[in-house]
Amino acid sequence: MSVQEVLLNPAVSSSVKGAPGELGVLYEHPAWFERLFAELDRRGIHYHKLLAPDHFYDPGARDQRLRVVFNRMSPSADRRNHGSGILYTQSWLGHLEALGTRVINGSKAFRYETSKALQLSLLHSLGMPFPKARVMHDPKHAVEASEGLRFPIVVKPNVGGSGAGIVRFDSRDELATAVNEDRIALGYDHVGLVQEFIPARGGHITRVETLAGKYLYAIQVHLTGETFDLCPADICQTTRGESLNNACVVEAAKAGLKVESYRPPADVISAVERIVEATGIDIGGIEYVIDDRDGQLYYYDVNALSNFVADAQRVIGFDPFVNLVDFLVAELASV
Repeated sequence: MSVQEVLLNPAVSSSVKGAPGELGVLYEHPAWFERLFAELDRRGIHYHKLLAPDHFYDPGARDQRLRVVFNRMSPSADRRNHGSGILYTQSWLGHLEALGTRVINGSKAFRYETSKALQLSLLHSLGMPFPKARVMHDPKHAVEASEGLRFPIVVKPNVGGSGAGIVRFDSRDELATAVNEDRIALGYDHVGLVQEFIPARGGHITRVETLAGKYLYAIQVHLTGETFDLCPADICQTTRGESLNNACVVEAAKAGLKVESYRPPADVISAVERIVEATGIDIGGIEYVIDDRDGQLYYYDVNALSNFVADAQRVIGFDPFVNLVDFLVAELASV
């Protein structure tokens, strides 16, 4: 019997080792979650892999065999021809929640995951600093929207992921030329941001990972200045130049990107935990940068999809997937 037949047949049931109910993991990228599945397998925990491109559901079903669903859908799915699953996932998560299913990184978290515009509004409501930006829905507005912003600026898709689609412009004339030549792409939902580019002090950004609403670890990602693809799972060296095993799961090695463990100040950890609480994110990462011009800290990205840093044992000293599966087991036991 297929996973879909199982999900659509409430009469079928089986057990999760050590806990009542069933666990489903909705995912889109075929390689990012192998470590999660390996840890679940190692512990003998029964779960269902729900590959988003192949998924469907019955909105009239009254029973739901899956008691816990872990949402691992990627906002960058459109880059892999799976964009149709993004809005679909939002609908399915809402359906599950209406049935009373425990959804980890549910519809609220996914709504913030898939809107950089909403992320900035959230940061504003919390009184937290973020780079000045304008939100637009047509590239023809880009030049006008950039008025009052300090160049260089970046244009970024509202629905992104790993820095995909972000383009830097060093002058208003350069931006105007790109608009006139129809070279501005706003991405999946045709919404985009015109945002001030922040030169990173020390040449790095910081990503803080959280689990169950609490600080888990942080890393500093050292940039080349030539890329905005900052997915920690794709970083291929430590700051000592050591190669990280299985680091580049999406693309070839990104020359110059390095990563190291880092403990942020207590006030930053507190701010990050406030952000994930406000967004309903059970597991995710918040990124921030220090402006090299004046030392101002800016939060700029809220991520409900966290792949964890590659070769974590060597970089941060422990395997976060162990902590993650501990959390999943506890959630299963509580339903």
